[in-house]
Amino acid sequence: MSDVLSKGEKAFLLGNEAIARGAVEAGVAVATTYPGTPASEIGDTFAEVAKQAGIYFEYSTNEKVAVEVATGASLSGLRSIVSFKSFGINVASDSIFPLAYTGVKAGMLIVVADDPNCWSSAQSEQDSRLFARIAHLPMLEPSDPQEAKDLTKLAFEISEKFGIPVILRTTTRVSHMRSLVKLEEIKKIEKKGEFVKDIAFKNYPPQVIKTHANLHEKLEKIEEFNEKSKINFILNKNFKSKIGAITSGVSFNYLIESLEELNLKIPVLKISMTHPLPKKLIAKFIKNLKEVLVVEELEPILEEEVKKIAKEANPKLKVHGKNLLPFSGEFKPEIVIQALAKLTKKKIPKEMESKFEIEKIEKRFPQLCPGCPHRASFWAIKQAVGSDKVFGGDIGCYMLGIFPPISQQDFFLSMGASMSVSQGIERATKQKPVVFIGDSTFFHAGIPGLINAVHNKSNLLVVVLDNRTTAMTGHQPHPGVALTGMGEETKALAVEEIAKACGVENVKVVNAFNLEEFIKTAKELYSMQGVGVIVAKGDCRLQTVRSMARKGLKIPKFDFVEQPNLEKAKDIENFGCPAIRKKDGKFYIEKNLCWGCGVCAQVFSGIKPKV
Repeated sequence: MSDVLSKGEKAFLLGNEAIARGAVEAGVAVATTYPGTPASEIGDTFAEVAKQAGIYFEYSTNEKVAVEVATGASLSGLRSIVSFKSFGINVASDSIFPLAYTGVKAGMLIVVADDPNCWSSAQSEQDSRLFARIAHLPMLEPSDPQEAKDLTKLAFEISEKFGIPVILRTTTRVSHMRSLVKLEEIKKIEKKGEFVKDIAFKNYPPQVIKTHANLHEKLEKIEEFNEKSKINFILNKNFKSKIGAITSGVSFNYLIESLEELNLKIPVLKISMTHPLPKKLIAKFIKNLKEVLVVEELEPILEEEVKKIAKEANPKLKVHGKNLLPFSGEFKPEIVIQALAKLTKKKIPKEMESKFEIEKIEKRFPQLCPGCPHRASFWAIKQAVGSDKVFGGDIGCYMLGIFPPISQQDFFLSMGASMSVSQGIERATKQKPVVFIGDSTFFHAGIPGLINAVHNKSNLLVVVLDNRTTAMTGHQPHPGVALTGMGEETKALAVEEIAKACGVENVKVVNAFNLEEFIKTAKELYSMQGVGVIVAKGDCRLQTVRSMARKGLKIPKFDFVEQPNLEKAKDIENFGCPAIRKKDGKFYIEKNLCWGCGVCAQVFSGIKPKV
């Protein structure tokens, strides 16, 4: 059982686990999510502890649904928390924006985890701080697990005090940082709420105009609260310097480490509520400075706000930020050290510069796991229709199909976009695209695109890669699995039945690991006019291996009994299984990597099971 329910004085927690602990201490009753790294562990933690803690938890179909379920709980008087990655707030914004107007009854926390450097969120480096401004919602930003727990609790208090949802924004480094966290008493929860009808929940013109005005009044009061709050503080307050720094979130850590490395002391204003900003505190901090460095990852949001405040508070102040620090990528101490050194005219010691040198290592493309059913699916489609077709990609493990040697994802945009973008390509070019979409993504956002394609008489072959889980983010269940997030048995929805209900007449289910069946089916459906759907079923091999290990079953191993000719060798290399290696011109299968799917033996008859 997770340390999140520990009754001790301290626990060694991830930032994400600390958020869950903070919510539990605050008496949260309902937790929802759609899994997405770097936020996944928040939901996974609730999945583990929910029953013991008396909390209702679910992995929702998508982030919009997750927000709406949490909203219903809050409007019924129960505290709720919803969490997702940066792109999740895009999906959920349709409901978040009006929610700021209607307000909430019990505390409601929206956690969004950004991913500078795109470690897991490959489409863009999104800075979700802008959402707080456009949605008119307060935002808190922790810099470590302790703050993550403490600010989570504060967020619920602010939410209830002002009747408004609060956003807690983290980044990958805060989410996945681990440290000791001081624990407090877990608040007992009221498990049953009551929905009391209120005109505020019926936010519709002309009332919406008045509600908008009231929302700005709320933000003014929250700003006053922020001005007096101890969550914003000044380090080296009495240190005499004409240079200072302003920062928030994870950037605070980089700044403090850099100052220590350079043996520098300058006053630092650390802001924990970054919307609405404590403008008076900032004005007071910069009043007697000549220069200030704003340290923040990605967009110059704080920097622009400081410049506005400086026009009245200190017109001669030089505000530095993106002139010394990058707009893109995750910060690291050496980046901030070089900016500070340039600003303060301090020389960087040679021994420190050597730390900045990047070790040269051989680069390789990311790969699907050995035995992955997606690799087999990509291979089967390529054999059936060729490699010159348009291949629509989507969001999931199968994104790795964009890299050589598979090279079967020509684009990917957002969850569920594969079908609609492919439809546009088909209409513009008369080519027939092949669409790849995962099972979890299909339920999340693929169904509307499929309906649109059928209704508008598109000509597509859709391949649903059904590996029976949400594998990319940690094997969470989805509506196609017969278990809920709390481990309770439920009805599993069949992708093929939903496709038929959407009007698709040509629907086939295949075993992803049976190449002959798959290739034959793909050729048949691709030759037909209109929308065809192949549901390629094959469990995520990682889960299969774990299941076999628990049952004490041995994983079958394969190896070469004869070496391939040049033509077949090319096929084996293009198949791209990481377990297949080459040494001294000869192929072999690394036994520790082989997970026994047997697909390679279908690609080349010279591979056999090892006895």
